[in-house]
Amino acid sequence: MQSAKEKLHILYQLYEKPMYHIAYAILHHTQQTEDAVSEAFCKVIRHLDKIGDPESPRTKQYIIRIIRNTAINQYRKNAREADRRTVWDDRILQIPDETAASPAEQQEEQQHQQAILTEMLESLSETDRQIVLLRCQNNLPFREIAQRCGIKEAAARKRFERARKTMMKQKGVTSYEQLFSLS
Repeated sequence: MQSAKEKLHILYQLYEKPMYHIAYAILHHTQQTEDAVSEAFCKVIRHLDKIGDPESPRTKQYIIRIIRNTAINQYRKNAREADRRTVWDDRILQIPDETAASPAEQQEEQQHQQAILTEMLESLSETDRQIVLLRCQNNLPFREIAQRCGIKEAAARKRFERARKTMMKQKGVTSYEQLFSLS
């Protein structure tokens, strides 16, 4: 009969890498993947007494279910947080109100800002461009954007995040704040 410590050691040796691969396939982020694996092992430790033979197919299914659910929960948490972090959208797609500038200066600035925006949007696919405009100009929730584009809500969120990163990379900036200061 194995001690709990021996059983945990065997489980770690057998399943650490597969758990990592499963979590990474869901999260696509190294640090979050490592966090998910750690959290999953904590859950395994809490239920170690329910695990029989570490090498049995039943144990393998149990471990896979734990890491899969843990990673999915982390992914959903990330999506909720991303929804809250879209403050910059309105600022980049709307022309600033500069009451101190003359009408000619305002028009010139508006044209310059529109040229920057057009250039950034041109690098995106038609669907991604539509997602960015619906989110930023119309301030629509991802659920409605997904319905209009005929995709899942999670896909709309992910495509929006990728489009933002593409636009930032195109302008050679590393933060959203730098993206606004381009003139």
